[in-house]
Amino acid sequence: MPESVSSPLDAIAKKIIEELQADGRASYASIGKTVGLSEAAVRNRVQKLNESGLLQIVAVTDPLKLGFSRQALIGIRCTGDTQALAEQLGRCPEIDYVVLTAGSFDILIEVVCEDDDHLLRILNKQVRTHPEVTGTETLVYLKLVKQQYNWGTR
Repeated sequence: MPESVSSPLDAIAKKIIEELQADGRASYASIGKTVGLSEAAVRNRVQKLNESGLLQIVAVTDPLKLGFSRQALIGIRCTGDTQALAEQLGRCPEIDYVVLTAGSFDILIEVVCEDDDHLLRILNKQVRTHPEVTGTETLVYLKLVKQQYNWGTR
């Protein structure tokens, strides 16, 4: 993941981001009307935001509707270089979220699995096999109540 952008966003870039967070399928023409730019200018700005790593436009799916019946958050305690371990774990396709943390865990990962057997395979073959891992705690998701991506900009 890219480092933070050093220069602050201008008001128009912030508004473009907020418009896309509200509706990622909004046309550049409609965003342009809202922010006072041409369609081409909006397209250019979105491309630059994307290239800088500040913006990523993706389709968000519901894993349950795609046949993945188990999601979990796994807290990992480890020794050594936590960032190196986090980067290794991030290469696992079933792991969709990796963060370094302070507190009870050194790393948190989120996994999307087909079922409990799949979760167990990930724990035993992808996570606990690393010699730096000293312990894990798995929090199984029972029901997703809220998930949003529209926190806006500053």
